[in-house]
Amino acid sequence: MRAYKGIVENGVVVVIGARLPEGTAVTVTVGEGELLRARITSVLKRPRKIRVRLKPTPGLAMEHGLALEGPASGPASSGDHD
Repeated sequence: MRAYKGIVENGVVVVIGARLPEGTAVTVTVGEGELLRARITSVLKRPRKIRVRLKPTPGLAMEHGLALEGPASGPASSGDHD
């Protein structure tokens, strides 16, 4: 058994300084301190998330201005109601 150094890039372990044949079974050991350092570095380097809250859309009636006019000022209300 031999030990190789490597790094994780895009979720894949890349072995540094060695060429292993395809299909080689490997065991990866990560120290707790190294894992904690990598997590902290990852959080600090990732872009900030911007949260946007969208209000629900009022629907087609609001888009066409029908809800703002109200029942008294619509086209059917000419004042000649019986």
